[in-house]
Amino acid sequence: MLKYSFETGNNSFFKILKEKVDKYFTDNALDPAGNRKLYIKSALQVTSAIGLYSWLVFFTPIAPVAIGLCVILGLNLAVIGFNVMHEGGHQSFSRHSWINQVSSYFLNVLGGNAYFWKIKHNVNHHTYTNIEGMDSDIDVKPFMRLHEGQPLRGYHRFQHVYWVVLYGISYLAWIFYEDFEKYFSGKFSANSERKKLVPREHIIFWCTKILYVTFYMALPVFLVGWLPWLVGFLVVTIVCGLAISIVFQLAHVVEGTHFHIPKDKTTQGKQEWAIHQLLSTANFATSSKGLHWLLGGLNFQIEHHLFPRVSHIHYPKISELVKEVCREYNVAYQEHTTMLKAIASHLLLLQKLGRA
Repeated sequence: MLKYSFETGNNSFFKILKEKVDKYFTDNALDPAGNRKLYIKSALQVTSAIGLYSWLVFFTPIAPVAIGLCVILGLNLAVIGFNVMHEGGHQSFSRHSWINQVSSYFLNVLGGNAYFWKIKHNVNHHTYTNIEGMDSDIDVKPFMRLHEGQPLRGYHRFQHVYWVVLYGISYLAWIFYEDFEKYFSGKFSANSERKKLVPREHIIFWCTKILYVTFYMALPVFLVGWLPWLVGFLVVTIVCGLAISIVFQLAHVVEGTHFHIPKDKTTQGKQEWAIHQLLSTANFATSSKGLHWLLGGLNFQIEHHLFPRVSHIHYPKISELVKEVCREYNVAYQEHTTMLKAIASHLLLLQKLGRA
């Protein structure tokens, strides 16, 4: 099993940064978790998704309108994932643990599995960000080459073109293949040990998968017919998959972010965990209040990785403190001013890695 360790003797960078962040919350009498604004926003997003689903399934409009609504629904589901499920999964949606638990299970409503996600994302990705073989979120082999430590195949020279197809079907692959692979193998990443599920998680897994098939497939087929359902279902899932994949890739797979291979890390080359996160992560379009609202602050990925249990509603202010400490320690703070620039950087990196 691969192992990777960080410098633990000093950690002065994160110590100073955490003191500043803690002081910000104390001085302003704020709770790190979400507040009423987040609850209202989330309620609006969930309500709009229910409304779109009902309109499409029970009051199906003409084909052009229906397709447009499917595009919006796909984006709406991704937004729920960013704002409700993601925050709940990190215990940052609310100060109440049961509310966070309910919020995290919105992933099951979207077809995934919250229990698998918490291990794969919270543990593997957030601890070992951009580390080959340990961060399973960057493991898209053999279809894509995301850093120089991964094997180069001939077809990778076109990955900056066919990425749109892979990202589009990623949502379908997630809920219909990857979750079942984890369930039956007991391994939640290539580098993890087999783990048995408790009876409760077995029940949740099968019940929510059956409910997903019932409400996203069987009921629509019965009410609108299999062909309209198939077209609509593909539009919704492809749009949702594209949205989720693009937002994630812009945080970690752009020019300037660092990737690491465990076997190449020597004792002398160890980094403080917080500095590792800064070198492996990038922000984008942080001045856009609209994107911040829609993406649940995931355009502030640096702040999210440093303080994953702090709600995204605090990220704009925390980013000022992070930049301040980065200047003090001469640590690079990577960000793109717009989302389009970040996308361009991602595609240029894919092209470069495909032709290395």
